Amino acid sequence: MALNSGTKRLLREAASWTVIAVIGIAAFMQFDKLRTGAERMLGAPPSQDAGRDDAAELNAVTGSGAVVTIAAGNNGHFHAEAEINGRPIKVMVDTGATMVALSYEDAERAGIFVNPGDFTGAVSTANGAAHIAPVMLDRVTIGDITVRDVPAAVLERGRLRTSLLGMSFLNRLSRFDMRAGELVLQE
Repeated sequence: MALNSGTKRLLREAASWTVIAVIGIAAFMQFDKLRTGAERMLGAPPSQDAGRDDAAELNAVTGSGAVVTIAAGNNGHFHAEAEINGRPIKVMVDTGATMVALSYEDAERAGIFVNPGDFTGAVSTANGAAHIAPVMLDRVTIGDITVRDVPAAVLERGRLRTSLLGMSFLNRLSRFDMRAGELVLQE
């Protein structure tokens, strides 16, 4: 049976829409992984709500001496409780973040109070542009590891849900690496 040109065109169009629908469904199902990957490629801090399914739940942190191991959460992120200026702050360890980035609220919990005039820097994030207040943290401790005089940034109120333990902390360690669902930090 021969198909006329209109029927052939209709079948090609239906096949194209089917492929688009399958790609859309796959992208929707893997949205968090795609977003996190895109943010890391662009060097932007992760979205405020990325991985919120277990962000409130801290991952297991074990350590002996100056080595700390953090287990990955269900979403593959490494959440832990750090002490910033001696106060406990929930953080996500993020090798894609240039520096330690504190939410406005976490900064206040750590005893860091910024004024509107302190927001002198700007960053581009997946959620758009944001102003930052550069600060210096007296000390950041995670497990048995303590790093002093850590450059950081405070984001505007409401712009960051989970504070990030970025490269301004990680670069001060002798090593850090990921293996088998664990992040290993060594002072």
